[in-house]
Amino acid sequence: MKQPVFQRIGKIPRFPAAFWLLLTCFAASLMFMLYQGGKLASMLFIMMTFLSVYLLSGNWSGIKRSQGTRRLTNTGIETKFESGQSLQIKIGLQIPGVWPIPYVVMKDKLIRQNGDEAIFEGSIVPDWKRRGEFTYSTPPLRRGYYRFASTECLTEDIFGFFQHRGRLELEQAITVYPQTVAIREWAQFHHMLKGLQHHSTATNAQRETTQINGVREYIYGDRLSRIHWNATAKTGTWKSKEFERESLPKTIVLLDRTARSYRDEAEFELAVSVAASLFRYGTGREMSLGLLSIGKEFTYFEPKHTQQHYKEIVKHLVGVEADGYQSLKQTLKERSQEWPAGSLIVLISPQKGTAMLQMFQQMALLQMKPCHIWIHAPSVPDLQPQEEPQVSTKEDYIKAIRSQGYMGYEVGQLADLPNQLGGAKRYA
Repeated sequence: MKQPVFQRIGKIPRFPAAFWLLLTCFAASLMFMLYQGGKLASMLFIMMTFLSVYLLSGNWSGIKRSQGTRRLTNTGIETKFESGQSLQIKIGLQIPGVWPIPYVVMKDKLIRQNGDEAIFEGSIVPDWKRRGEFTYSTPPLRRGYYRFASTECLTEDIFGFFQHRGRLELEQAITVYPQTVAIREWAQFHHMLKGLQHHSTATNAQRETTQINGVREYIYGDRLSRIHWNATAKTGTWKSKEFERESLPKTIVLLDRTARSYRDEAEFELAVSVAASLFRYGTGREMSLGLLSIGKEFTYFEPKHTQQHYKEIVKHLVGVEADGYQSLKQTLKERSQEWPAGSLIVLISPQKGTAMLQMFQQMALLQMKPCHIWIHAPSVPDLQPQEEPQVSTKEDYIKAIRSQGYMGYEVGQLADLPNQLGGAKRYA
């Protein structure tokens, strides 16, 4: 195929309309002086010349060569914080040159991993050293990965005739971790280990050793010999000794990420926060915890209790979305064959009903111990399907779970989790 005989040699510069207006006024004053003459024409030409030089010299105002720094004033050295918190950001600006700058408009852009953008705009007046500081606060941020794009600087002459733009390359990555809550004790889990819940079967976990592993908060019912007197005297609050365990049953946390299960974004964020809080608790107690994240893509972490394992799971929880579409029952049926007998399966999901009870019964037949942390945000109306009238209320559903010997908890907000696991509220 023949190429065209002509080609574009160079890009013709395009000037704004203000430039042509200024050039027209300057040419008119020059023609007026040449053809009319006199003091008036001369003074008008001189004034127009100085004005044109001032306006055109703004192109070398120094705004294009600006330098700056960005500081996060509420996070210290590390850029790690939990969802629901806001950022206080300061951008320091230094403009080289001598051209007078009346003000600078700053535009900073924060981009989330899913493409959502937030633009923060404000103005500053540089001091006599041509320095300024732009300060702003973000709204409470959601969990996820964020990055700051380049910062745009804009200024004008005193007449607002020309605009001059600059750009600060201050790109920075921000990680917003799931919100967590401190869990003092999971009472029913530890009772299960001692055989109080399953009297007919021996627990797979061995008892505590005599090796002290650390210090924990005092729990009502601890023996007098277990109190750590030195820690109690130093802190002023009751402390108990924490002993190492020879072995604990493997616990697998199942995070339901099915899109149709959650009625709004806040409900899914609650589920992720509950999962993150469980791993925070398990890591402090050296429990072997694994994660099966059931979404568009399945992600599975083997049960371990190392710090590196905990970091990898939390990193996964930062970026998860409710994007699954497959049946939860079918997925568990396929995956449960890989787990050892005696494992504790903790399901975090807003689903409930007869299908869930049947799924727990199948787990029990495989000698596993199911536990359902039922996510039920109170701000969302409870639209129970018509085909499950026998568990029409949330109390009936929790009672149905516990009546069959399974663990079940209802969590409407993250602050409820410590009380639920500590045994403060029971339905049966």
